[in-house]
Amino acid sequence: MTLRIIGESPVRRPGAEVPQVRIGTIFPHAGVLVTVPGIHATQRMAYVEHLNARRQLAGQPPLNDDEMAAEWAQSVDLIMEGDHILIRPDPDNMPLAFEADELLQTLVSKQKLRFLMLSDVRVRQAIKERGECWRINPLPQTAGEMAQMIRDARMPVGSAVVYFYNHITGTKHLTIQELARLGALPPAELAHALQEILTLLPRHNRLYNPEVDFFAAADFQPGPPPATDLTQADPVVVRGYYDGLLARLRVAVPHDLQEDNPDQVIWRNQMFAALVGKRDQSPPEEILLGLSPEFFMQIEWLPGARILHGELIFDSVFDEFEERPNDPELRALCDERAKGFIFNLLREFTDIEYINVGRVVTSLSRRGVFAGRRGVFLIEMKRAGAVQPIVRILRMQKWGIWEHLDENKDLCWSIMEAEDYTEYILDRRLGCRQLSMNLPTQMTTHKIVERYQGTNSHYFGRLIWATYFEREYVRGVASDKILPSRYLSVEYGLRLARLLGQAAASNVIVGRMTPDTQQVLFDDGDEVIIENKDGMPVELVVADHTGTFTDFKTDLHQFAANYAKPVNRRLAYLANPHEFAEVYLRSFQARFQEVQDEFRMRKRAFQALFKLLHREEPGSFGFRWEHVLARLDRTNAVALTHAIRAQIQWPSSSPTKP
Repeated sequence: MTLRIIGESPVRRPGAEVPQVRIGTIFPHAGVLVTVPGIHATQRMAYVEHLNARRQLAGQPPLNDDEMAAEWAQSVDLIMEGDHILIRPDPDNMPLAFEADELLQTLVSKQKLRFLMLSDVRVRQAIKERGECWRINPLPQTAGEMAQMIRDARMPVGSAVVYFYNHITGTKHLTIQELARLGALPPAELAHALQEILTLLPRHNRLYNPEVDFFAAADFQPGPPPATDLTQADPVVVRGYYDGLLARLRVAVPHDLQEDNPDQVIWRNQMFAALVGKRDQSPPEEILLGLSPEFFMQIEWLPGARILHGELIFDSVFDEFEERPNDPELRALCDERAKGFIFNLLREFTDIEYINVGRVVTSLSRRGVFAGRRGVFLIEMKRAGAVQPIVRILRMQKWGIWEHLDENKDLCWSIMEAEDYTEYILDRRLGCRQLSMNLPTQMTTHKIVERYQGTNSHYFGRLIWATYFEREYVRGVASDKILPSRYLSVEYGLRLARLLGQAAASNVIVGRMTPDTQQVLFDDGDEVIIENKDGMPVELVVADHTGTFTDFKTDLHQFAANYAKPVNRRLAYLANPHEFAEVYLRSFQARFQEVQDEFRMRKRAFQALFKLLHREEPGSFGFRWEHVLARLDRTNAVALTHAIRAQIQWPSSSPTKP
């Protein structure tokens, strides 16, 4: 269907800072988009006038009230923001919104079309089932982005008045600075502007929200309107009404909010709150999936897929990317790895309904960035008959074929070294479990195909494999991100101390450190605390065993200060710091001795576990395993615990230490 436009095109002209139109109303069944100036209600009226004009030419009577209501019911509200078109759907009629979406794709790229109203579960679920979580319109994350959103929200309706438009509720906010600006207008323009405000003030849109309100003027009453239309009134009457309205508003609006300034913190935050009122991402999709709050705003959703009647349907934006592979925005959005993940899941499961793929955009741990690949992805998929979707974490292998080719090695040797590293990762996992580290119950390895575009020109453009590790998502909160208020509970603190002490013992045994900076890794993002229904810690799971067996020679007493840090960094928050420290230390010593006793009792079984691995390389896992076991055997658990206790940094005013 060809899209007809009544009004100007919503596509931004080259060189223009904003699109020439800010709102639109689309009628998908008729293939008509209305962009004439005004509000959505007046655009729907303009469409009816257009229909009646055509009916008159055809010798037909104008539409009656029921026919007009039926036409209006088949419309979808649009908002133009920057170079994006935001679709505000009716939650009870999502098929109509998707029809509008497909029709608009004949006008602009799909990547420029996003959905609003995500606070409604019906809207959110319909989009998720299409594998299109990426089309949730994101809210600003930084002060600069908030300020830009506010600037982009400025919108006139028909007169000289410029409002700040909430594209979720449809309400237009009028500031006192804008009202004051109108005072410089010629009498006729001022009258027209005031009449527009007075006309819109008592109205509500079809979302039952006010068309216009006065920003930051709680419970403000503009007073009784003039008896006559201001556009027909004497200029003296117009000026008198305007001066009175402005004076009353100056009293109602706090002084700090009387100047429109997106760079001023108080005004910016207040306006931002007004513009995201009834925000469509509260709670965010990350929280709705059951992910811990640390994932909030850290997931960049990518195009996914849905399965319809057994047929895989990739997001159509991938087709756009094939047509325009050099488009930088499409290249960033259409991560080819997402397709590989989806293929692998469909090979494994036969009853998937939809798959959404997310990319974790920043590291959630405290440690820095090191060499090698660091890609982390999240998969949300729904299986037929399941009540809740499945969430999984995918982590790309740090050293793969690509990375070894970049070292100017040949393809065969790069493949061999990548496979060796995969085995090394899996061996480390098994070794950690043998030494009582509590890891996720399952982890699998998979491969996807990617096109090499690195520094080795001999293989540039060659298809190669990339390995990734897939595990279940551990539902809990990272130990280093527990809210300080939780430590006010004595019981919570003691339970946490016991879990941390036990985990610290396994962590020090396996020599978990960063490979580059030799920094101990513990209590910095990978230790996930699982709580019971009462909110009390019951289990600690190490979600990722990165860095284990990095150090296998250093005397463990050298790390005492590092393993005192879990106590030291919490001292200021704890209701019972001495008891917390003592439980942590006792649990550490008990777990260390437990692992030590288990090893000494079954020494041959431990030593034979990796007996088949080669040991000619000093850094091979077999070599590391032998040295870690020898160090475990010779370490005095009591002395090590005392060394950690000596590193606890009690305040000078603290009473006698335990």
